[in-house]
Amino acid sequence: MIVNMGPHHPSMHGVLRLIVTLDGEDVIDCEPILGYLHRGMEKIAENRTIIQYLPYVTRWDYLATMFTEAITVNGPEQLGNIQVPKRASYIRVIMLELSRIASHLLWLGPFMADIGAQTPFFYIFREREFIYDLFEAATERVEGVGVVDVKEVINWGLSGPMLRASGIQWDLRKVDNYECYEEFHWEVQWQKEGDSLARYLVRIGEMVESIKIIQQALEGLPGGPYENLEIRCFDREKEPEWNEFEYRFISKKSSPSFELPKQELYVRIEAPKGELGIFIIGDQNGFPWRWKIHPPGFINLQILPQLVKRMKLADIMTILGSIDIIMGEVDR
Repeated sequence: MIVNMGPHHPSMHGVLRLIVTLDGEDVIDCEPILGYLHRGMEKIAENRTIIQYLPYVTRWDYLATMFTEAITVNGPEQLGNIQVPKRASYIRVIMLELSRIASHLLWLGPFMADIGAQTPFFYIFREREFIYDLFEAATERVEGVGVVDVKEVINWGLSGPMLRASGIQWDLRKVDNYECYEEFHWEVQWQKEGDSLARYLVRIGEMVESIKIIQQALEGLPGGPYENLEIRCFDREKEPEWNEFEYRFISKKSSPSFELPKQELYVRIEAPKGELGIFIIGDQNGFPWRWKIHPPGFINLQILPQLVKRMKLADIMTILGSIDIIMGEVDR
């Protein structure tokens, strides 16, 4: 029997459609159908300056907007060899880790609801401690479900909690040492079981580590400027006349911009869901010549058909919830 799940389904976490082939309640095959939220984000980037494009990026993963903004400015900064003041780097770390906690919290509430625990959804944002007593009951539904071993996570290119829950201690905050993460004391959270429970434990542990990072960053926040005024190489074009194109048809001045060097670069950060990256090519122009997004949700979603095979129909929600996807990021 073939069953459609989504795209309008409360547990799809967005407009995702699954074509599920069943033998009774056993899942034989699963085909994710994407594209319901495709908006051409990469092509939009290639026709906008970086400053003009910034309002768009929060629509990728709209539960972790700080990370989409961070990767959007990190690319041009590295491409143009722009030095970020230490104070700004500390502020970024604080905001990124706050966003990580917010993303994991908003994952936790719906995930618990997906597997039958409705009460935590209403309390998760106020006091997380109230839901700890429910975890043992939830474990029976998530332990041993959706197992991914070490070889599979590498072959599928998974990242984030999906990767670390299978025994690989890989976190770009430690590997790449971007911003100023190397100045803080914290531990990479990982588990070895590779199931939905392990992914749950990794995310819970990461929220605790994010709090540690935020506390250290607030205590050591340096003084000084929070922006590099010497690199603000915005265009100094002449003021447009009242009868020129900008005033006659746009009715406003164009936004400030700076040229991207004629180089190419791939830059990445550790977002809540995994490796979020962009490949950017500059062409001595205010617009990037090419802008490609590497969304962790899109990569992690690929393994879903394999994980749900020979599982029960009710397990699909548990496994999909443990992957933690946002369709705005997947479809872009």
